[in-house]
Amino acid sequence: MVVDVGGADGWVCVMEPYVMVAARLMVVGGGGCRWLGMRDGGCRWLAASSTSASGLRVFVLSDLHTDYSENMTWVKCLSTTRHKKDVLLVAGDVAEKYDDFVLTMSLLKDCFQRVLFVPGNHDLWCRGEENDFPDSLEKLNKLLDACRGLGVEINPVVIDGLGIIPLFSWYHEACRDFHACKWPGDLSSRDASLSLYFDAMNENNQEVINEIQRTCDQIITFSHFVPRQDLCPEKRMLFYPNLPKIIGSDFLELRIRSIHGAMGSTSACHVFGHTHFSWDAVLDGIRYVQAPLAYPRERKRRMNGGENQLPYCVYSDGKFADKLSHCYWSDYYATNPRSPDITELAPWVARFYNRTWKSEF
Repeated sequence: MVVDVGGADGWVCVMEPYVMVAARLMVVGGGGCRWLGMRDGGCRWLAASSTSASGLRVFVLSDLHTDYSENMTWVKCLSTTRHKKDVLLVAGDVAEKYDDFVLTMSLLKDCFQRVLFVPGNHDLWCRGEENDFPDSLEKLNKLLDACRGLGVEINPVVIDGLGIIPLFSWYHEACRDFHACKWPGDLSSRDASLSLYFDAMNENNQEVINEIQRTCDQIITFSHFVPRQDLCPEKRMLFYPNLPKIIGSDFLELRIRSIHGAMGSTSACHVFGHTHFSWDAVLDGIRYVQAPLAYPRERKRRMNGGENQLPYCVYSDGKFADKLSHCYWSDYYATNPRSPDITELAPWVARFYNRTWKSEF
């Protein structure tokens, strides 16, 4: 590992074999913004100002998939004046193509004062861009560079006393992404090496995270991937039964608990994406929220909860917002226990496979 300490702005660049991540923290308050950074082998912390959180609004959105023209049009129709003082957390899967990604993030930055981002699996697809990106980690570097150029943030921040922590992650096993992503060296989509690699990237910000834990009463973490299986419908409920195998990482949940505490708290929230199911539930003391734009066909079925509630305001005026509406599955599990011992297909899944079977014979 090579560490390069920058100049007067307090940058610390940690250069891994394939990915460069800059570890720094911006504290924003009434008196402006200041960088917290490590210098001369040590750590130089500047205390955050004790400004009121009144007026701060944080919105969340995931799975924009603006490779679909309908989704790009949705982004272009966002108000460029309504959110000028607001923060947006983008929980991955912005676009498969680099140019669409840059355009989308530029449009979002035009609408919101602050935009923070974590990458999803579709963002790192190299399919059709092999000449530009020899592997998915090279593409990740380019995406993060583009974010920095646009003013989109990828590191932990404190805004008016609220800690916001982006978390890099990857799932344990891949299916379709095995062909769409390319990985160098001994990284593989067939084991836990990718999940471990992306989780280790968060270590570069650990001192910053520790300071946020020490100084902030309220913290929002966010990732693209799903931190626990009970944030997804049971296998028998799904048209694609293998979905639970390719959605998340146990390392991610451990990382979240290390930040919010093993028992969580009423001031703990984690935002995620990936499955395209609108979700809002408290599990073991942490509130988990997903607010996906999803694919156009899924919006028509309101699988994502409906686009009228997007982007979703998760935090406003110093407190977390009321529950996200139209969350079919998290609402279902709020009143119905999970039943892993039941293997009979849900009626709608059974009807689907019966139709599929009959059409093939």
